[in-house]
Amino acid sequence: MRSCFALCAIASLASFCHAIVPYKVPRAPYPYGASHWNKRQIVTGGPGNGTNPGNGTNGTNSTCAGNTASDRSSWCNFDINTDWYLDGPDTGRTVEYWFELVNTTLSPDGVPKIALTVNGTMPGPTIEANWGDTVVVHVHNGLENNGTGIHFHGIRQNWTNPEDGVPSVTQCPTAPGDTVTYTWKATQYGSSWYHSHFAVQAWDGLFGGILIHGPASANYDEDLGNMFLQDWDHNTASSMYSYAETRGPPPMANGLINGTNVGADGGGERWQTSVETGKSYRLRLVNPSIDTFFDFSIDNHTLQVIAADFVPIVPYETNLIGLGPGQRYDVIFTANQEAVGSDFWLRAVPDQFCSAVNGQEDDIRGIIHYGSSTATPSTVPWTTDDASLACQDPPLASLTPVVPKNAGAQQNQDTKNVTIGLAPGTNVFKWYLNNVTFFSEWEDPTVLQVVNGDHSYDTQQGIIELPNADEWMYLVIQQANTAPHPIHLHGHDFYVLASGSGSYDSSVALQTTNPPRRDVAMLPSAGYLVIAFDTDNPGAWLVHCHIGWHTSEGFALQFVERVDEIPGLFDEDKLRSSCASWNAYDERVNLEQHDSGV
Repeated sequence: MRSCFALCAIASLASFCHAIVPYKVPRAPYPYGASHWNKRQIVTGGPGNGTNPGNGTNGTNSTCAGNTASDRSSWCNFDINTDWYLDGPDTGRTVEYWFELVNTTLSPDGVPKIALTVNGTMPGPTIEANWGDTVVVHVHNGLENNGTGIHFHGIRQNWTNPEDGVPSVTQCPTAPGDTVTYTWKATQYGSSWYHSHFAVQAWDGLFGGILIHGPASANYDEDLGNMFLQDWDHNTASSMYSYAETRGPPPMANGLINGTNVGADGGGERWQTSVETGKSYRLRLVNPSIDTFFDFSIDNHTLQVIAADFVPIVPYETNLIGLGPGQRYDVIFTANQEAVGSDFWLRAVPDQFCSAVNGQEDDIRGIIHYGSSTATPSTVPWTTDDASLACQDPPLASLTPVVPKNAGAQQNQDTKNVTIGLAPGTNVFKWYLNNVTFFSEWEDPTVLQVVNGDHSYDTQQGIIELPNADEWMYLVIQQANTAPHPIHLHGHDFYVLASGSGSYDSSVALQTTNPPRRDVAMLPSAGYLVIAFDTDNPGAWLVHCHIGWHTSEGFALQFVERVDEIPGLFDEDKLRSSCASWNAYDERVNLEQHDSGV
C-alpha cells in the first residue's frame, strides 16, 4: 500500500529569536584531560577471513579478503552486489570512540574565531569502521551553556532509533557536563559525516567524518579519505542567525577544504596532497555547509563517480560534480596528466544560483601535486555551462544503484499541494511544511510522548503517523520559490522517483524501477521532488531541509513510523534520566527556546 503527501514551505510573519547564548572560550578545553577523550579503540576483532576483516596497516581495519586495487568489488564473503538492506557481514567487532565537545578558538584561514569542536579540532575525528562492525561513540558535553545531540548523518539506524541523536525528536538535549553513549551497527558502507543536531552548532565546527570501509563499484589504488567542502565565516553561526531570519542567508567570508584555506589577508594555508603518476585515487566528498552548494572539480582530471550518499552507483564520468548541503559523492581520479604539468588546482566553487555570497568564491582551492613537486599551479578550470548547473543533482539516469531495488506500486493517494513563498508584508523568514512551521520542545521529545502513550501531538511538531509495517510511503515535495533545497530524511535511503521544474501532477512519469536511492536530494527551483520509502524501520524520523538556517526556521516535519513498536526500542529509564538531567539544567539557567528545536 502507498500513501502520498505533498510538502510545502511558506514564509510567515511570525518571528523567533535564536536560542543559543554567545559562546565563551573555555578555561580548560578538556575537563577530564585530552588523553581520556581523544582516543579510539577496537574492542573486539579477529584475523581477516570470510567474515571478519583483518587490521589494515593503519590499525583501522580498512581491508577485507579479496579487496585489492585490482578488484575493489570484493569484500570477504560479500561483494558490491550484496543487498545490504537484507544481508551483510557481522564482524563481531566493536569500534569505540570518545568525543569531548569543547569551546575553543580556531584560525582555519588565518583569522581567529570562537568555535565548537569535537576533541578540539575541526573537522573532528573520523569515525572509521568496517561494514558489519558495531560502532560505539561516547560523547561528553563539555560545551559552555549549550545542550547538544550528535546525529550520524545517513546511518539508517535500522531498529536503533534511540541512536539517531536528534534533540526534541529522539532524545532530550544532552546537558553540559553529561555524557551520552550512542551504539549502532554499520549495516551500510561508504562516506558520510556526524554533526550536532542542536540549533546551528554544526556550522560553528561541531562535525566530523564517517568512513565505513566496504566494496566499491570501480577499482582504485589509494583511498584519500573524506574531503569536506565547507562554507565559513569569521562570525559565529549563532550570532548570524538574526540576519538569516530577517534578511535571508548571510554572506560568508570564505570556504574551507578539509578545514583549511588561505584567507583574504594572506593568512592560513591550502589543503594539498601529493600523488604518484599513473595511480588512481578515491576521494570521499562531503558537503557540511550551512548554505552553500559546491561545484567540485580538479583541473584537467576527469572524475569517475562511484557512490551517491551511502549508495554505490554504476560508475559514470564527469568533469564536475555538484554537492548540496549534507550530500556526499565518492569519486576517483587518475594522475595521468603529467603531459600537462605537475601541479593542479582542486576547486570548490559556490554555485551562485543558490549559494550565499562568498568573499572568496574563486579562491576556495586545494592543490594536487605530482611526485615531489611543490609548485603553485597555473592550471585553468574546466569550461562549464554555469546555467546548466543551477544547484541540481545529476540526471537520475546517472545515479543508477549497483544493487537494483524497485519502489512498491502505488495504491492509495492523498495529495496535499502547497507552495513556498514569502508572506506579503513580512521581513522575517519562517518555513512551513503542510501548513505547519516545525517546533518541537527540547524537554518533551517525540519518542518520550510515544513511550508515555501520548499520541495527542502538537500540530507544530509536524507529525505524520505511519502505523503499518512494510507499506510504501510516497512523498511529493514542491515549491514555487526559486531557491533549491537539499531534502534529508533520517532512518531511510529514499527512492528518487521524479524531479523537475513546474508543478507536479499525475502526468509526471515516476521511475519506480531501480531509481536512484540516497538520503539527501535537491528540491529544484520552482519545481518538485517525488521520493518514496518502505516503512521497514520503526522510529521517529525527521525530514528537513539541510540548509542550516532553514532547519532552525522550521523547515522540517517528522514521520512516526510503526508507533506501536517504538517503545520497545528504548531504554525507558535511560531516556527519562537524560531528560531529567536536561530539565534540571534548564531550570537552573532559565533557558528559553526560540528556534525549531532541531
